[in-house]
Amino acid sequence: MAFFQDFPVPPLPPRPRATRYAPPPWAAPPAYELPAVVHLGTFLHRSPTAVVALRSAEVFSAGVSFNLSWVFLRGDEDEEAWDERRSLFFRPMGIHQGRAPQSALMFGVQFPDGSKASTGHQPPPGSMGTGGQPEPPTLALNNGGGSGGDDELAGTGTLWLWPLPPAGGLRLFAQWQDYGLDETSITLDGGRLRDAASGAQQYWPGESHGA
Repeated sequence: MAFFQDFPVPPLPPRPRATRYAPPPWAAPPAYELPAVVHLGTFLHRSPTAVVALRSAEVFSAGVSFNLSWVFLRGDEDEEAWDERRSLFFRPMGIHQGRAPQSALMFGVQFPDGSKASTGHQPPPGSMGTGGQPEPPTLALNNGGGSGGDDELAGTGTLWLWPLPPAGGLRLFAQWQDYGLDETSITLDGGRLRDAASGAQQYWPGESHGA
């Protein structure tokens, strides 16, 4: 019973310390930063059966994360039409077989100088930070989830805008052709958002906690 105990057990090699991946600023908000919150409370779209609401903005030193929600009520759709809508609703960023990509949920921004970005042209999820620095601005939609039943579909999401907008009118666009939402837009105060960035707080000021 002691045969194998006569052989020495080799020591385990030292385990390298794992490092945290820190996405570049155009891909995601800073991980160790408390943003300044700006209440917006406005609608990108509102009709008897549909609402796309812009609730607030979380302003970081590098950009702005917009918090949105959307709700669609069932109108006169029959069961087949409603089932199709429901299947599209839970894949708003997906490419649906036989449908144009532009028919899915899309958001866009335009800076006062005319530069613009759209979520309809963002890279696949997880790949936005793998290449070189893109030409600003960039806009990324991250779905927060949703729920739905026989009479209502509701969802939430965030938009990450990089970099901070300049002072002036910041136009925010929305479109969802699958749900009859044609291109619509509102104008936000870019200077108000930019100024709010001074209220963002580092978790550990003066220390580096990158990858």
